[in-house]
Amino acid sequence: MDQAALEHVQQLLDDQIRARFPGGGIERVVLLQYGDDPVVEPGQFVLRIIVSAGAEKEERERVAEDFHRAFHRELEGLREDLARKLPEATRIEIRFSDDPGGPRFVLASPGRSLEARALAGGDLTPVMARLGPTDLETLDTLITAGIASNRADAVRWALARIRERPAYAQLRTKAAEIEELKSQF
Repeated sequence: MDQAALEHVQQLLDDQIRARFPGGGIERVVLLQYGDDPVVEPGQFVLRIIVSAGAEKEERERVAEDFHRAFHRELEGLREDLARKLPEATRIEIRFSDDPGGPRFVLASPGRSLEARALAGGDLTPVMARLGPTDLETLDTLITAGIASNRADAVRWALARIRERPAYAQLRTKAAEIEELKSQF
């Protein structure tokens, strides 16, 4: 999305969110795209809403609880509306202050949560990994090249390539032998 279109969509979202959460202390609304934050995958957006909160941890936690209690229905509606109008927005992140370590809510788009994807994938198991910039760049290159549609698919693709190598079969045989030896102790 070019910069002018992004700014237009962000302004529309800002107006709609401030109207949806009157008195909610919305400080800022930011539509993040790939490159703005490591959590954003190529071709996706993350909507980040910053809510005013105090400097003290306890105050931010209280504001987070009050916000969720007051606006939980509006949050669900926002999630559903965003999934319909901007399906590339895979999650909504609500932060209480600019402190990334502070309290926050993360809402995945319907059908996009790890649990939903795991259930849809049959016997797939969700796995969380912390990756550095080089590893993220590798996964994102696979997405940009069209080899994978998201980071999880890119990891599955890479693992499949490892399983195709003859050395992997040898490694599995050796691992089984080691397990057998361990069971004899």
